[in-house]
Amino acid sequence: MGRRKAKQQGLWISAAEMPRTAAHPYYSKVNEVLREARFDQKVEQLCRRYYKPVMGRPSMAPGVYFRMLLVGYMEGIDSERGIAWRLADSLSLREFLGYGVTEQTPDHSTVSRTRRLYSLETHKAVFRWMVKVLGSQGLLDGQTVAIDATTLEANAAMRSIRRRDDGRKYEEYLKGLAEAEGIEEPTREQLARLDRKRKKKASNKEWMSPNDPEARITKMKDGRTHLAHKAEHAVDLASGAIVAVTVQGTDQGDTTTVRETLREAQANAELVNERGVEELVADKGYHSGATLMTVHRASVRSYIPEPERGRRQWRGRETEQQRVYANRRRVRGRRGKQLQKLRSELTERSFAHMYDTGGMRRTHLRGRENILKRLLIQAVGFNLALMLRKSYGMGKPRGLGNGFDPLLAVRTVRLALYLMAMVE
Repeated sequence: MGRRKAKQQGLWISAAEMPRTAAHPYYSKVNEVLREARFDQKVEQLCRRYYKPVMGRPSMAPGVYFRMLLVGYMEGIDSERGIAWRLADSLSLREFLGYGVTEQTPDHSTVSRTRRLYSLETHKAVFRWMVKVLGSQGLLDGQTVAIDATTLEANAAMRSIRRRDDGRKYEEYLKGLAEAEGIEEPTREQLARLDRKRKKKASNKEWMSPNDPEARITKMKDGRTHLAHKAEHAVDLASGAIVAVTVQGTDQGDTTTVRETLREAQANAELVNERGVEELVADKGYHSGATLMTVHRASVRSYIPEPERGRRQWRGRETEQQRVYANRRRVRGRRGKQLQKLRSELTERSFAHMYDTGGMRRTHLRGRENILKRLLIQAVGFNLALMLRKSYGMGKPRGLGNGFDPLLAVRTVRLALYLMAMVE
């Protein structure tokens, strides 16, 4: 029986003796697509103003920084520290970034420092570049978009919230209420009982997080209460590509946040077609008279289902009445029903890829600007996957090595059915 023994490492090793591995086929294809689109030249041109002409310590190339964020999306890694660890451990990802085996990959602090160095407008410019590339490939039209929102858990705990007026912690505030009720030195059980009797306990007007002041207290879809941010997508219904991404406060309603998202989508869609966005599809949470009038002024047709509000009085609001009735007719039509089906499919798909499998359902960054920088590059990765599916039949690294093979799939299904029959 062999025994594990400590080995003396050699002092010198030649490059030919270094371990090598075959490059991951997916990342090889990604580099091919980026090379054809002249990605590195574009981002170096955008980021040139952040670097001084006098050479000092060698800096990380802009193409490496954006590729690292793309790896975070493709591998589903939520933090920059995790991305740095994954790159340092993988030979195929080193090759994707252009690093040799003997070279040290960028540290997570370098990624964080570079993110703070590059402005939000630079990240938006990279996203718009991808929109143009998709438009040139015929994969993005931008005339009919769907807008929907989801919540992202913030990197801040509810136990850390403080009063906006005097900065007291939640427990200190409860003790003050207990003293006002005549309870001296209240126990934890007494404080919990007093807290249960109160209404509107966590109002964003009264409480904030000192760690992330821009995060807002909200009720998540699973019923839990967390500090969160609101991410809103504008998705092209012709291809499923993301046209715009915004990050806003969860205390703002959909009828308020849709204006900024539509404005961003309109500006980006005009890059691929002169008319820009012509049709807007959303769910009933976005329906309001003011929203419909705003959309009409932007020369956009709306397809927004109307919630049950009962009989309404239109005296003095004839223009709003016209917009509401016109939207109602469009929603009830055949095209309106088809667009609603596409909306529910494609917008939820973008959320699933970017936040669930993409690893951003809970953010590790603080501040809406920092979060939006990461989400914009996540959206670049999502749109890049559309190009890869069109060219090679795979959109994520977990796909088959050289794309989808129909014959192999048929054989796999037949083998599975045969094994199931044998078991029975």
